[in-house]
Amino acid sequence: MGIDKYNAEGYYDPTTYNALTNIHRDVMAADKKAVYRPLVYICSPYAGDTVRNVANARKYSRFAFEQNTIPIAAHLLFPQFMDDDNPTEREAAMHFNYVLLGKCEKLWVFGETISDGMAHEIGIAKKRRQKIRYFSDECKEVRQ
Repeated sequence: MGIDKYNAEGYYDPTTYNALTNIHRDVMAADKKAVYRPLVYICSPYAGDTVRNVANARKYSRFAFEQNTIPIAAHLLFPQFMDDDNPTEREAAMHFNYVLLGKCEKLWVFGETISDGMAHEIGIAKKRRQKIRYFSDECKEVRQ
């Protein structure tokens, strides 16, 4: 940061310099105190009963947020503008999911049912040695 000790007319101005330096220091200290939140990929069913599954994915994402993470629920994003019934678009969306999964530190799996898509995401996370946590439909951890 370029805080000048001299004012616009070229005169030495220690009061303004000290004030601006203190503001800069306080802003930088506040940035360092920001809480770290890891990216967490939300893995839950989408296909089938999409109304119920979307509601569940929203619930799981809220739970992850409350656990101080940044939840990534790709199956809430891509169906907004892509057609899951179109095989070409579904394949593209699945690829996008895997890219996003790679940006996340952890994979959180929700529910007792593991769909084919979820199984593939779990396999990718295992291959990448990402941390995986398993939760029930009620967001209770069932195993690690």
